Amino acid sequence: MFNWVKTAILMAAITALFGVVGGAIGGRQGMMMALGFAVLSNFFAYWFSDKMVLRMYNAQEVDAGSAPQFYGMVQELAQKAGLPMPRVYLIDEAAPNAFATGRNPEHAAVAATTGILRVLSARELRGVMAHELAHVKHRDILISTISATMAGAISALANFAMFFGGRDENGRPTNPIASIAVALLAPLAASLIQMSISRAREYEADRGGAEISGDPMALASALEKIHAYASGTPLPPAEAHPETAQMMIMNPLRGGGLAGLFSTHPPTEERVRRLRALAAGVPA
Repeated sequence: MFNWVKTAILMAAITALFGVVGGAIGGRQGMMMALGFAVLSNFFAYWFSDKMVLRMYNAQEVDAGSAPQFYGMVQELAQKAGLPMPRVYLIDEAAPNAFATGRNPEHAAVAATTGILRVLSARELRGVMAHELAHVKHRDILISTISATMAGAISALANFAMFFGGRDENGRPTNPIASIAVALLAPLAASLIQMSISRAREYEADRGGAEISGDPMALASALEKIHAYASGTPLPPAEAHPETAQMMIMNPLRGGGLAGLFSTHPPTEERVRRLRALAAGVPA
């Protein structure tokens, strides 16, 4: 319950950022228009953001005929978790990663890169997909997808404020320094809010995935291997759309700039430590 309250507060904060940026662009009227845009963005994200994210990654849907082993693994885990069968996608990228999306368990999708299928053993891959299904079961996927969509929209509005300046409710130009400050700080604030939303949910999905698969050490081994490979292998769609990074099982953004300073994921070492403690029956 606490996580849901915390998430609601954080989502309210990211919505309020729309108002701040709107105020910088057009005063009170701009603030109201931006808040209206936030409502529309939430509506759009609820219904269509999963399709948008899958399109960003050029994900291709597979079935029992085109990817029998991978599809069958997801099917078995979904049944074990008591979930409807999600749509299953593959992304033709070398970087090992995976994510879940959708507005609820009845309209969920899981996606994995071809790289993760090559890098991980079947046991490790099973742990990863159990993690993604835990996100589905915990209903994290809607929050993650909406926050990614809204963070991207805030960045777009902030760029507009930087390049075209802002005006108050009387149409007079606002302080350009203030507009630039908002344009720079609003995306950063959105990223920090995303980070707060994501980190706690990753730990819970690790625990939930370990319960679904019944094999905490498989997920721990997978995380270590993904971390080792992902740090040196770019994932171009994530670099192009950094607001989607928090949806992945491992942060796909390489070091450098704000992406390196503010990670949406907990430290891999701590995630692995907790999973090993869970396997040993020791409180984390």
